[in-house]
Amino acid sequence: MGDYDEDTAFLGQTGPYFWTTFFLLNTVFVSTGFNGLYIVFIGAAPKHHCLIPDVNLTEEWRDAVVPFRIVDGEAVPSQCSRYKLDVVRNLSAEGYIPGRDVNLTNLEVEGCLDGWNYSKEIYLSNIVTEWDLVCDNKWKVPFASSTLFVGYLVGSLISGQLSDRFGRKKVVFVSLAAQCIAVMLQSFSSSWRMFCIMFLFVGASQISLYISAFVLGTEVLSKTMRVLFTTLGAFLFYCIGYMTLPWIAYGIREWRTLLAVLSATSVVYIPLWWFIPESPRWLITQGRVEEAEEIVREAARKNKVEAPVVIFKQSQRHGMAPFKSYTMLDILRSKNLRCITLMCLLLWMAINMGYFGLSLNTSNLSGNPFMNCFLSATTEVPAYVVSTVLLKRCPRRALLSSFLIIGGGVLLLIQFIPDTLQHVALALEMTGKFGFTMAFSIVYIYTAEIYPTVLRNVGMGMCSSAARIGSITAPYVIYLDRFPYRWGRSKKRRQEEGGRNKKRRQEAGGREGGIRRGGRRAGSYNKVLPYILMGSLTIAASVVNFFLPETFNKDLPETVEQMQECQGLCYGPTKKKYVENGGTGNAPLQHEAKSDVPTLNV
Repeated sequence: MGDYDEDTAFLGQTGPYFWTTFFLLNTVFVSTGFNGLYIVFIGAAPKHHCLIPDVNLTEEWRDAVVPFRIVDGEAVPSQCSRYKLDVVRNLSAEGYIPGRDVNLTNLEVEGCLDGWNYSKEIYLSNIVTEWDLVCDNKWKVPFASSTLFVGYLVGSLISGQLSDRFGRKKVVFVSLAAQCIAVMLQSFSSSWRMFCIMFLFVGASQISLYISAFVLGTEVLSKTMRVLFTTLGAFLFYCIGYMTLPWIAYGIREWRTLLAVLSATSVVYIPLWWFIPESPRWLITQGRVEEAEEIVREAARKNKVEAPVVIFKQSQRHGMAPFKSYTMLDILRSKNLRCITLMCLLLWMAINMGYFGLSLNTSNLSGNPFMNCFLSATTEVPAYVVSTVLLKRCPRRALLSSFLIIGGGVLLLIQFIPDTLQHVALALEMTGKFGFTMAFSIVYIYTAEIYPTVLRNVGMGMCSSAARIGSITAPYVIYLDRFPYRWGRSKKRRQEEGGRNKKRRQEAGGREGGIRRGGRRAGSYNKVLPYILMGSLTIAASVVNFFLPETFNKDLPETVEQMQECQGLCYGPTKKKYVENGGTGNAPLQHEAKSDVPTLNV
């Protein structure tokens, strides 16, 4: 196959055709921002406590039937237990007054046998309130979130093969339709299991849409537009959808209606079928050169330039020369490849865990959850713009490590912020999100530049799988703050806490919280544990990153041998470098057309 960029150079680097295709393809990414993180709202747990049935209780006993527990140093009503209703009913009938005639400490407690009473202050209904995903069933919320990322993993594995076989454009629109149908069916879920199954299909179709549109844009656009598309356009338009989501959720507080509306937005993309072209590069690899020429001639007409009589060389009309295909086993055969791949896997896993962990955690922050989500999305805009500028001027290794340290370091600092400075903690969390977003956009380009052309698709596929492991784990990481902790505290400190807690309970009306007869009292909840875990892993990844080879101002390696000659600490002695400083960075197109991470041309 000849040089496609050289054959189509007469089109120019910009023009109406390229700008129109650029914006139309980018609008597709808005839908992925809509549907990627709505679980933040429909999976949020509102304030709740045990439902007290309509039984004969005095007003005092109805107020006292729910015990108090200590959370962040304050006495709050228990969410998962109540005093045994039969005992309370008898005491109420006998005229006893709680806290005066009866020491509530000695009363037995029971679970919420009659269900829960949920606050409708923020959400009218969501999956938590509909299926009681609290207390013993609260694990089902992070599990549901994880099914989306399992879908991402499945979609990442199959989308490349589908687009290689059936074409980029067809897969884009089939994935768009599948995403629309999956979200709509999810809004009709009759059970939590059905919701999770449909969420898996939402994830698979969404990532397939993202990857296919990403590949289509880089193969259709000119080199100049391709750089803008891969480093800013796709990420920025995804962020626009992400920023719009909290406003839609703010106006629609009922989860089924919200999903139906989000699904219906995909209808506006139907007319794009007649305006977005198929990839001429892919058509040429399939031997459909006449169709590719027709698309290029249409592009020339829109750009008001004259196309030559013969656009593509004669050799391209007889198909491509066969080339060796590589698998994951080829990565395992080389010590240097294994070393680099293991470090890249850790990088991708840590970055995705931190990015999605902070994104999903917005509903747990103090303040308005809709505004928190909007601020979290807004911090990504400057991150994408800044990363686009810095990638053209700065070494990849130092740049990535710097923002990993910023993201991880800020998360470790949050635990030292007192509860009275919630706005400072929120600002630090947004700073951490900025760092992870920067790292997220940099690692795509950096990894694609590290792997040689013959292994780039395989290497990026392995890294993408590691990223999905990180994102699947993220919901469980942020839910670590729901587990009580009592570790590492001295006897003196426990006695001091006990005295303070007793005083608070007395001030709350003498009600004892979270005590079972012969059992243990529930401890405070460790809200900093997720930050410690994500921050530590990120700092470790920033250190590991220093052992990867630098790729700034170097040609992309085309063979395994060239990749092994890259300079990096994991290689030991410095070897002879291949061409650098002034290379174009263009890989052979027969391989580039099959790659699902086209940022390699930056």
